[in-house]
Amino acid sequence: MSPPDAPHPAAGHAHAHGHGPAAPVSRHLRKVIAAVLIPFAAAVAVGLIVLWPGGAPPHKPSGVGFDQPTEQARIIKVEEVDCAAVHAAQQPQPTAPGGQPPAGGAAPGTPCEQVTVKVTTGENAGRTFQTVVTPDALRHYTTGQDVVVSYSPKAPKDLQYAVTDVDRTVPMWMLAAIFAGAVVIVGRLRGVLALVALAASFGVLTLFILPAILQGSDPLVVAVIGGSAIMLIALYMCHGLTARTSVAVLGTLASLLLIGLLGTVFINWALLTGNTDDTTGLVHGLYPNIEIRGLLLAGIIIGSLGVLDDVTVTQTAAVWELKEADPTAGWRKLYGAAMRIGRDHIASVVNTLVMAYAGASLPLLLLFSIAQSSVGTVATSEVVAEEIVRTLVGSIGLVASVPVTTLLAALVVAADRPVPGGAGRAPAAGGRGGRRAAHGRRRKR
Repeated sequence: MSPPDAPHPAAGHAHAHGHGPAAPVSRHLRKVIAAVLIPFAAAVAVGLIVLWPGGAPPHKPSGVGFDQPTEQARIIKVEEVDCAAVHAAQQPQPTAPGGQPPAGGAAPGTPCEQVTVKVTTGENAGRTFQTVVTPDALRHYTTGQDVVVSYSPKAPKDLQYAVTDVDRTVPMWMLAAIFAGAVVIVGRLRGVLALVALAASFGVLTLFILPAILQGSDPLVVAVIGGSAIMLIALYMCHGLTARTSVAVLGTLASLLLIGLLGTVFINWALLTGNTDDTTGLVHGLYPNIEIRGLLLAGIIIGSLGVLDDVTVTQTAAVWELKEADPTAGWRKLYGAAMRIGRDHIASVVNTLVMAYAGASLPLLLLFSIAQSSVGTVATSEVVAEEIVRTLVGSIGLVASVPVTTLLAALVVAADRPVPGGAGRAPAAGGRGGRRAAHGRRRKR
């Protein structure tokens, strides 16, 4: 952080929103901010040490769903066969109501594909097996294609392997490389730091949050500690160890506490269990010690964290830039001007968050539409109510982060620069007025 009396650049210096160097603050304010954040960071570090899981707990694979071991394999042969010859033809059935054709199997006379698959990894590498693909299947295979197969060691030998998915390693890594390249080209050094922070955040998620929850630790406590660690790493690494970043950290922390409080109240009040899909049920079956309701609340906190960082950093940067533009502005004027920026940000961010959750739940909403259920019935059913609570609690935290962070930033910069001209550019670069103002500040401190 720059010293309080560091000279400002000449009047020709250009200011970039959110990316220019933050105006320095006094040593007194740095001490006040540090007095709040250092104990908080120390508590997060202690929490990481105490709850560090040391890896996911071992368990005996059930062989069901996602708990099945998987191996890599390759399609070595695809040939067309008669569906009846491989027992995949549709059996004669009475016509369904409404004149619809019966479901199940391929229609008589249509060709099927018999696919030969070779396992390439694991203890049975080199073994081949065959599977049949009917004409109405959503996925068809080609010779040489890499796939993922599940392994059920307790099944009969001919049924131990089954194709579960295709291998997407190459396109996914290519997309990741394009993303990283775009971030570095546009963001330069700050983009590189953002990627490092992203890797660190992913490390906290996979090495601490997920294993700690599987070990039986309280999901809410784990999410708060892990989310706080991600917040500190991401914000300080991307935006520097400055007072401006510290104010954004305080605003984010206050909003996370509000989200945790509201989430706890409404999850309990609405009697949400968090066990609304097969994946959650499978996790709970494999690890009965996991508190599923706490897992729901932890997901709300972590899901809101990324958008909160964006809002708080933007609002803090806006206040700092407004003070640079008008060094005589008091905290009320700064707060009002920055809130006008924040209201536009609120409108776009809340809509983005709601649409993101709606898009993720689109198949579920389609099922309710097909069932012709009333809006009230759909909204109050647990599976939809869970998404509504998740969306609205996160949105309330986002909305609250704007005035809270803006007020903190306005109070900090206004309290730090009471002398006119002290926060902005010097009255005249190198002139007598600038030297007198700097001399006066040194005498006052």
